[in-house]
Amino acid sequence: MNRNTLVLSAVVGLLAPLATACGLSDSGSKDAVITVGTTDRFTATEDAPAPLDPAYTYDTNSWNLLRQTVQTLLIEPKSEGAPAPEAAEHCGFTDRGNERYACTLRKGLQFADGEPITAAVVKSSIERSLRIDADTGVAALLNTIDTIETLGDREVVFHLKAADATFPYKLMTPVAGIVNPKDYDGNRLRDGFSVDGSGPYTFKAEVKDDTITTVTFTKNPRYRGSLKVNNDKVVVRVYADTGAMGAAIDRGDIDVMTRTMSPAQINELGAGHDKNVDLIEVPGLEIRYLGFNTDAPAVKTKAVRQAMAQVVDRDDLVSKVYSTQAQPLYSLVPATLTGHSNSFFNKYGNPSIARAKDMLADAGITTPVRLTLNYTTDHYGSATKREFEVLRDQLNGSGLFDTRIQGTPWATFSSAERKGAYSVYGMGWFPDFPDADNFVAPFLDKDNFLKSPYANKTIQQSLIPETRRAAERLDAVGPLTRIQDTVAEDVPVLPLWQGKQYVAARDDITGVSYAINSASVLQLWELGRGLSA
Repeated sequence: MNRNTLVLSAVVGLLAPLATACGLSDSGSKDAVITVGTTDRFTATEDAPAPLDPAYTYDTNSWNLLRQTVQTLLIEPKSEGAPAPEAAEHCGFTDRGNERYACTLRKGLQFADGEPITAAVVKSSIERSLRIDADTGVAALLNTIDTIETLGDREVVFHLKAADATFPYKLMTPVAGIVNPKDYDGNRLRDGFSVDGSGPYTFKAEVKDDTITTVTFTKNPRYRGSLKVNNDKVVVRVYADTGAMGAAIDRGDIDVMTRTMSPAQINELGAGHDKNVDLIEVPGLEIRYLGFNTDAPAVKTKAVRQAMAQVVDRDDLVSKVYSTQAQPLYSLVPATLTGHSNSFFNKYGNPSIARAKDMLADAGITTPVRLTLNYTTDHYGSATKREFEVLRDQLNGSGLFDTRIQGTPWATFSSAERKGAYSVYGMGWFPDFPDADNFVAPFLDKDNFLKSPYANKTIQQSLIPETRRAAERLDAVGPLTRIQDTVAEDVPVLPLWQGKQYVAARDDITGVSYAINSASVLQLWELGRGLSA
């Protein structure tokens, strides 16, 4: 097997022969347990006691657990592209205005415990998420739903408030997952770490100190859906850091290593130093950005945020921290998506301390401006601290800012951010679905997940609805560009970089090429065990 990094094209026609040649085909033995390592943390706290309830959680880590067990009407196909039927037999808009969407369920759908799934159960599941309306903002994904109707036991009809061509994508997300009313109360969240559903696996977590240590996914014999499950059992083990996870794959304790590897680990594996472990590069849409509480005194004046945008050197940041594993990003929308515009570069050009100084002087701002940049210590990988050290040094090096940095564990950080505790904070975004709408609406709509006080009526009332009316997504480019230009002017968020994705696996594991898709969805059912090269 070629020990260099395998780079996977998003084009399946190119991907399949390449994967087969490297021993990464979809076929493989189902007999042995496959063990996957991660540094993602899953913790229950007083502020977030229900971290795995589909009506509550809104982060990629938890969603990737839910997707193995909680079934949705639609799913992103293996080849990516438009949503494909999963629990549904077929779905589609039934009117020209994209305001009525109907799904017919597969026959014989059951939960893992044998309880039947009817259209009424689907309706109650989605209405539950809307009714609970958790403070994470996840229910906003479904905010174009007006009413849900059932026609018999197998047909569900969604009547939308306004045209939404992206609605099928939203039905792929766990907040639209199908849950058993026996397990999930219709009016309150399900605390703890139990997950039940009708997806390809059943779920069992081992927990210590209110934190998951291990999850066992066992093939669900009652599963009825579109997926081919290539294994009988997958165990996910949580490691404290990238070093411990790397040592585990070296020893053979785990077969696959996913989020989050350090830049140094990726470089070492890519160089082929471990002949038994292969590194797979997968197309990705992850972005990283700074968010602002625009009501906070330190950054309330737009000129302060603009000056930061003028000083930050993305090329320097990426070079020092992520090397070739990321690229500078000048918009909320990744460069590889339809509708992307380099709005921040168009407005600010290359970094310039002189221009930033003029911005602050014209606004009457006394320098240096005192700032604290807040980041999470355990959610986006070990390189996050170094990233914020570089940002701090860039800002302080301008002489215009007096910046300190503060790291906080995710369980505390995420809740504090939503409560407005931070003036400036670092976040990442892994898309709910691969469309530009999902890189603007969650940040800028009236019920945005950041709980940001920033509100632009033109964006919320005109431009976002206009983009959603465009069934042909190229027709949405105009309003999407205006949204991105407005963000560059007002700077409620400051995009930094777009990242690549990597999976490392021992060379007897098959299906690795499809283990994570471009939207960072973990697809454990693709993994199998074959022969070592």
